[in-house]
Amino acid sequence: MLDTQDSDEDKQNVLVAKIDNVKNVSQLLKAVHFKESAVVVVTSDGLKVTVEDSKCVQANAFIQADMFQQFVLSQETLSFKINLSVLLECLNIFGSGGTAGATTALKMCYAGDGHPLVIVLEESGVLTDCSIKTQLPEDTMDFNFNSSDVVNKTIIRSDCLREALAEMDGDCDLMELVFCPTPPLLQFAAVGAGIESKVIVIVFCPTPPLLQFAAVGAGIESKVEVAGDSDLVELFQCPRTSTSRYRLALMKLSLKPLAQSQKVSLRTDARGFLCLQYMIKTDDGHICFVEFFCSPEED
Repeated sequence: MLDTQDSDEDKQNVLVAKIDNVKNVSQLLKAVHFKESAVVVVTSDGLKVTVEDSKCVQANAFIQADMFQQFVLSQETLSFKINLSVLLECLNIFGSGGTAGATTALKMCYAGDGHPLVIVLEESGVLTDCSIKTQLPEDTMDFNFNSSDVVNKTIIRSDCLREALAEMDGDCDLMELVFCPTPPLLQFAAVGAGIESKVIVIVFCPTPPLLQFAAVGAGIESKVEVAGDSDLVELFQCPRTSTSRYRLALMKLSLKPLAQSQKVSLRTDARGFLCLQYMIKTDDGHICFVEFFCSPEED
């Protein structure tokens, strides 16, 4: 395993982080990998990796400091921009063809602005190192999504939401999200221009308690029903009816973290902004979170 003792070389870096299983890092990065570039912000709490598209959708992966066996940061905060595609390729350089049962250890070093991110990987005594160029970070969007401003909230099993989004027709343009308290209702609708467009509806009904997924198209209708008091639905809060629309192409990006998560929290605020927070459990049992923000489509 990589030496956990400080070396003279380590002392020249502003960040040194070591973890015994690189998969715990790579699986979180894969969850937000829908664009090449990412902005990494490092604090004593860990790493926040932000990916954006068109300044209207943003994903954040949080890699906590306590996931690492060693995490040394010699300044209050640092940030840099990096090619996320290249970083993931390097982290998976050993691929899946290594020794059966073996894990890959990772060491990351960063010496500050203008310097590359240096990563060293070890598996079964074999070492490899990579140096990845970094750039000064660009400003990321502040969605100003405060918990005090949340209007509606539901927590459901990820496989339910994954099934609903996967059913949506790629030719559709918009997704309509409706929260309704009477009867309790959470509705997804994919809206398109032609007869081939489909509608996805998620319905909460109190009598009987019901969670319904409905896909409706040209002469086709399919439904999946789940009891609203089952383990698939953990929470539903909705003080008043609200409707927001989102670009379906942007919502599709959320399928990446859905595939790895156990459950997801959906929240909307008074402006109609949407926040999806995914709970992901790593191989080592750490509970991590990925956030996905989406701005509403203006009428």
